[in-house]
Amino acid sequence: MKALVVYDSLHGNTEKIARAIGDAITGEVEVLRVGVVNTSELKPCDLFIVGSPTHGGRPTSAIQDFLKKIPKSTIDGIDVAAFDTRFSKTWVKIFGFAAKKIADNLEKKGGNLVLPPEGFIVKGTEGPLEEGELERAAEWAKVIVKEK
Repeated sequence: MKALVVYDSLHGNTEKIARAIGDAITGEVEVLRVGVVNTSELKPCDLFIVGSPTHGGRPTSAIQDFLKKIPKSTIDGIDVAAFDTRFSKTWVKIFGFAAKKIADNLEKKGGNLVLPPEGFIVKGTEGPLEEGELERAAEWAKVIVKEK
């Protein structure tokens, strides 16, 4: 299986989750920071996963720009998944989360959403991740592969 995991990370937490996801998938897997990926050069893959920290209920501007530039033909019919890192505080739910917006965008571009978007919990703005989140990310990736 060929998989591509694209992420943005401000304090390293989302990168850790992205790498845990990539490490849990067998086959040819690339885990790339959004700034090094050119949407016009996206290679065909079987699974495309995008992740971002949640800021103001949205993905980072780098992820938003990246998603806007993806040609529909690139992910049309490809299995996709989305994740974010977020606070667990109740008031944060008012604004929503990045993963849902990423998933909606990927579906609009023709991607086949394998699982509902997933959020991984950070303890504060700069982290660290809640205990067990890296393991949960790896398990989530394994479920994605199983559902494909």
